[in-house]
Amino acid sequence: MLNLHALRLFLKAAELGSVTQAAQELNISQPAVTSQIKKLEKELGLQLLSPLGRGVRLTEVGARLASEAGRLFSLEGRIEAMLEEYRQGQEGTLRIAATYLPANFLLPRPIADFKRGHPTVDVALKTTGSNQIVDLLLRYEADIAFIGGGNRREHADLEGTPWLEDEMWFVVHQEHKLADKSVSLAELAEEPFALRESGSFSREQLFSLFRLRGLQPPRVGLEINGFSELIRVVSDGYGLAFLSALEAREAVERGSLRRIRVEDVRLTNSISLYTRKEPLPAIAARFLEIFSSEVGLAPADFLD
Repeated sequence: MLNLHALRLFLKAAELGSVTQAAQELNISQPAVTSQIKKLEKELGLQLLSPLGRGVRLTEVGARLASEAGRLFSLEGRIEAMLEEYRQGQEGTLRIAATYLPANFLLPRPIADFKRGHPTVDVALKTTGSNQIVDLLLRYEADIAFIGGGNRREHADLEGTPWLEDEMWFVVHQEHKLADKSVSLAELAEEPFALRESGSFSREQLFSLFRLRGLQPPRVGLEINGFSELIRVVSDGYGLAFLSALEAREAVERGSLRRIRVEDVRLTNSISLYTRKEPLPAIAARFLEIFSSEVGLAPADFLD
């Protein structure tokens, strides 16, 4: 096997044309450098250097070896730099999985911020259901995952950390008679709702709320399988919607929707971060450090 330490000393002597200067630059004694080069020549059965005045000159094979050794150690340097970039979270692929709500309303901005600061890192975001997300984490096809809608998932190899409590809002068209008013839940029972499909988190949460308050189920005037369509219908003047603040905030700030404050009602949509129970890849840890600043979560809360 080629002695890389001796090869490195030989290359330095070849570059400087002097064993003495090579020893001085490497902070090694001149006899030690000479001994290592002689040992390398003996192992190879070839003469690499010959005396030239107070220095040395390369033999033909020595010149060829010096050229190849230069390429070898240059590649070594590039490999070390690449590995350090991975250690520092500056290289590689960040794999994120998320359910619909965080994928569409929570992650885009921090991903854009992260990419601006880490242009050489690839980011892959997969939007899917909570059951599929667990599989992605376990198969190492995702490094971190965000699950919303109160869909807690337990697995011996995964750890879930509450990330954000997103408030649920009642919203209506800007000219609706209840816009910007504070009312009782019973008063909303008289109004038609535009709701997502059966089984959706917001719909199930709304029906549970009415049931717990001893009220008749909310009146479903329109069922829509799609967030954008639901926002558009209510913005155009039909019914009430019960939405996550993340979903509704832009339309409320724009003025096309207005909130209704319901007395003694505050419901939230829990969004949790899931990771494997092992050290995070450096890229994922760096992303979460940036992301945490936007929601006020200390990095230690998820890096422990």
